[in-house]
Amino acid sequence: MKETRWGVMVHSLADWKARKLREPMTVEKWNDLVDHFDGDGLADQIKSVGAGYLILTIGQNSGHYCCPNPTYDRLVGIQPSKCSRRDLIGEMAQALHQRGIKLIAYLPSDAPGGDAEARKALQHEGAGRPNREFQRKWEQVIRDWSLRWGTNIVGWWFDGCYWPNAMYRSERPPNFASFAAAARAGNPNSALAFNPGVADRLLSVSPHEDYTAGEINDPDRLMIRGLVDGKVDGAQPHVLSFLGGRWGGGSPRFTTGQVIEWTRKAVAAGTAFTWDVPVQRNGLIAQPFLDELKAVDNKVRKSARPANPGER
Repeated sequence: MKETRWGVMVHSLADWKARKLREPMTVEKWNDLVDHFDGDGLADQIKSVGAGYLILTIGQNSGHYCCPNPTYDRLVGIQPSKCSRRDLIGEMAQALHQRGIKLIAYLPSDAPGGDAEARKALQHEGAGRPNREFQRKWEQVIRDWSLRWGTNIVGWWFDGCYWPNAMYRSERPPNFASFAAAARAGNPNSALAFNPGVADRLLSVSPHEDYTAGEINDPDRLMIRGLVDGKVDGAQPHVLSFLGGRWGGGSPRFTTGQVIEWTRKAVAAGTAFTWDVPVQRNGLIAQPFLDELKAVDNKVRKSARPANPGER
């Protein structure tokens, strides 16, 4: 992130797609959508805009995931599986690697909120509780994916770490340390971020994370302060916001000049910037968003000076 300075995030989620289609999501429909996701086309687009990395969703609240996970299937017992037959994350990692781009996987730290059957099987007790049995099971699920992909993915962005004291700061596992160990099972060098929620300043919530999650709704309100040796309490500063009218959807809400200004300001402070953009049904980014992303590359990354003397 420090070297590439900026990247792209893409949400491809079953319940979001179902709302857009105005149809209930089924296993068959989900598999069809994942099968027709143009991974090579998206990788070409990410390459064309000059981004250094892509953050891609595995799944979220619906309980549908875009890659197989036998451990998840065993633990929840739902058949047919809501995990897709196609390993979209694995294939995207290879497609991006061929183009010199890195992949970071997105996953909530909590149970799928929209799947009552899965929550019960995973022994999730509710928001804000320790959820120790759930955490043990969820770490097994994460470990399965991490071992599957190995060094093909370089990091994780874990959403929904809204109760770090209740769930992750105990002295004995499960805790932040065991959570991080599960995510790094396949790649010990994976960079991790735990998202505590929307904030106007960058925060690090654990010494076990490598970069700040940085979720912010209004990038013009971003405050970058308290850096020591270029870090936020030991973590690489990173900010994440969205170009559309909402996360994963809508039309461009900013002028190209605004996007450039905010990205340039963050990069100048040593902060990496990730822009979330919507994708169409086939997994490709629409032209208006491509145009803004290309402007970021042309005006920000290429013109940015190295953060340290001698850095290239």
